[in-house]
Amino acid sequence: MPQQQARVDDLSSPHFPPEVTEIHGLIGSMAADLPLTSESLHAAATVQTGLDDFGPQDYRERLDVLLGALNDIPDTTDWGRVIVHAQLVQLLKNRALLQRLLRDHPEIHEVEIAPPVVIAGLPRTGTTHLHNLLAASGLFRTLPYWESLEPFPVPSEAGLTPDPRRARCDQGIDFLHQALPLFPLMHEMTTDHVHEEIQLLANDFSSMLFETLADVPAWRDYYLERDQAPHYRYLRLQLQALQFLDGGKRWLLKSPQHLEQLPALAEVFPGATIALTHRDPARVAVSMATMVAYSRRMSTDPVDAVGTGRYWSDRLDTMLTTLVHDRDRVRDLTCTDVRFDDFMADELDTAAQVIRLAGDVVSDRARDNMADYLEAHVRGRLGTIDYRAEDLGLDLDQLRTRFEPYSERFLA
Repeated sequence: MPQQQARVDDLSSPHFPPEVTEIHGLIGSMAADLPLTSESLHAAATVQTGLDDFGPQDYRERLDVLLGALNDIPDTTDWGRVIVHAQLVQLLKNRALLQRLLRDHPEIHEVEIAPPVVIAGLPRTGTTHLHNLLAASGLFRTLPYWESLEPFPVPSEAGLTPDPRRARCDQGIDFLHQALPLFPLMHEMTTDHVHEEIQLLANDFSSMLFETLADVPAWRDYYLERDQAPHYRYLRLQLQALQFLDGGKRWLLKSPQHLEQLPALAEVFPGATIALTHRDPARVAVSMATMVAYSRRMSTDPVDAVGTGRYWSDRLDTMLTTLVHDRDRVRDLTCTDVRFDDFMADELDTAAQVIRLAGDVVSDRARDNMADYLEAHVRGRLGTIDYRAEDLGLDLDQLRTRFEPYSERFLA
């Protein structure tokens, strides 16, 4: 059956169905009472948790830099401000809940974290597919989407069945799909979908996740100038807490951010196995920038699609240049390169190679689990997007010239 192919024809000037516009109006009406200030965010987090200890205070400077960058965006909508306010409050709540958990259970610091398997690659290079395929094996501890958003329950909800965190995630995804109906064709997300830990990194207010949410070059520069190893240690602490709460095996991690943070990974997770995914970076830049521009309608109007294309072409260049420099210089990591075309040619064998490289055995059960996943998740089953460079003011030939050092190293 031919796959549905859709084109985003309102990338710069978003159109929403009436029911979504009505919701936006309701959300936006709260903006005046929810300013993007540190005081407002902390107050809301304390009211919602009853906690006022947010852990080590170094995060406050990072939060202030981020808030300054967010407040400088000229075209943020009222509903966008409310949504961002809620997201940042949740990060503070996560910090406070973790701090309470550590206070009550200091033994969390002693939980052993085995060297994880880490997938590092740009979006659209097969990272999500490989992540889900390896997760299906049953060999790893992973994060479902709902747990990545709210990793630690508030005291009043601890132990409740069903978990209220899942219900809140269901509601959020329902609204996301109403507002962004083409997003599942770009990146499928469900409440129980295996998700990346970049959400956990955001809890320490040091993550490139914020760059995908808004145009914040001041934040990007601040982030890139600083050693990220301390924030990967905070990530490790959260993994210890999650393992303490709900057990688990060896962690399976995944994020594009890791491409430019191999030294931090090596320092905090020595012995980790890293699967680096590779694909034509020019087309990756176009599809990623399209996805970011499309999702930006949740916070800005109009959307600067050309500016987004320019920003992410530059940003991916920085990431890939850093990878070329670090790939063979970092010790204490076991790295393997996974080309997208090779992966698509034999998905099971590629996954099995990563598992064996990590020192695990690919049992019959693990292989059957992965085969079942592939049968139920045929590539493009939801449809595809017609990505066009010109929608972003980009030129594929120019991009390929720009990314040539990376392509020669990993794709030639």
